[in-house]
Amino acid sequence: MKTTIRKIGNSRGVLIPRPVLTEVGLETGEAELSVVGNTIVLRPIRKHARAGWAEASQAIAEAGQDRLDWPEFANAGDADLKW
Repeated sequence: MKTTIRKIGNSRGVLIPRPVLTEVGLETGEAELSVVGNTIVLRPIRKHARAGWAEASQAIAEAGQDRLDWPEFANAGDADLKW
């Protein structure tokens, strides 16, 4: 697909068709822009796999929902362990 490089203020830019942005998950928000060799790469910002876990755990604890689901099940031999 061809596109035209356009002047945008003191910079240059290109219009990317919405279907292309949708296909790669870049409809809104921020993106990561880099140069690899002589290629401009635009990709969605990668979120950390555990992003938000700490906040979710804290909310669960504050709601009093951080109890064990099966507290009566111990591991065989736990009583023999010396701490």
